[in-house]
Amino acid sequence: MPTKTPTQSDFPPNLTVTITLPPSTPASAPTPNILLLLHGIGDSAAGFTSFGRAINLPETTVLAVQAPAPLPFDLGGFHWGDDVSFDSRTGTLDMDAGFTRSTSLLANEVIRQTLVQKCGYQLREIMILGFGQGGMAGLAAARELGSTGTDGKASGALSGVISIGAPYALSGARSGAKNRSPVLLVAGRDSEVVSDGAVRRTKEVFEFVEVSRYARRGDGMPSNRDEMLPVMQFFARSLRSQQGVPKGSVEIG
Repeated sequence: MPTKTPTQSDFPPNLTVTITLPPSTPASAPTPNILLLLHGIGDSAAGFTSFGRAINLPETTVLAVQAPAPLPFDLGGFHWGDDVSFDSRTGTLDMDAGFTRSTSLLANEVIRQTLVQKCGYQLREIMILGFGQGGMAGLAAARELGSTGTDGKASGALSGVISIGAPYALSGARSGAKNRSPVLLVAGRDSEVVSDGAVRRTKEVFEFVEVSRYARRGDGMPSNRDEMLPVMQFFARSLRSQQGVPKGSVEIG
C-alpha cells in the first residue's frame, strides 16, 4: 500500500489532531516519518503544536493529538487518564491515573487503524514524544503495540518514544517479552518522578532505555540548547531522514 499524508478526515471525528508538515513539503508528498506529540495534564493539542513547529524536523509530519477527556471542575485542558485523582502528598493531579482508554485510542484508533491501515505507514516509521502524563500514555501505547500475540511474537516496535518528565506508569502491565521500541527518558536532576526506581521499572518493559537529566531540577520541557540536544540526537538516530537534523533546529525559544 502506498503511503499517504494523513489528513483530518482520516481520524475519528471525535479526535482533535493538528497536522504540521515540514517547510516546503506539499501535502501530496508523504514524509517518511510521523511524530506524535502528546501534551501533559491540563494542556491541549493546540498548546503543543507550536513545539512541533519549533523543532523543525526534516521529512517528518508532526501530529499533535489531544487527550480524550476534559479536566473536571472547570480546571481547563484535557487529560489522558482513566480517572482524575490527586496526589495526597503534593495536592497536585496524579499523572498515573490508568491508561486503558488512552492506550486504545492511541494504539488502535490513531496508529493501527489510521496511520498504518489508512495511510500505509509502518510502525518503525512512527515516533511518540510525550510530556508528563502524555509521556506515560505514549509509553503505554508503545508497549501495547509491541505486546506479544497469540503466536508468541511481538507485533512490532515504533521508531522511538521520548518521554519528558515521566517513566512507565506504575499502574501499567509489565508481563511478557520486553518491547523493542527505543525509549529516551528526559528529566530534571534528582527527579522524584523519574527516580532510579522508576527508570528500573521502565527497563523492565522496554529493552532499550536511555536517560538524559537536566543540570537543573524540575521535569519541565527543555528550555535551552543543552537540554534539547539529547532529544535532537535521539531524533537524528531514530528518524528515517536522509537529510539529518538541520542546523539551528534546537533553538526553541
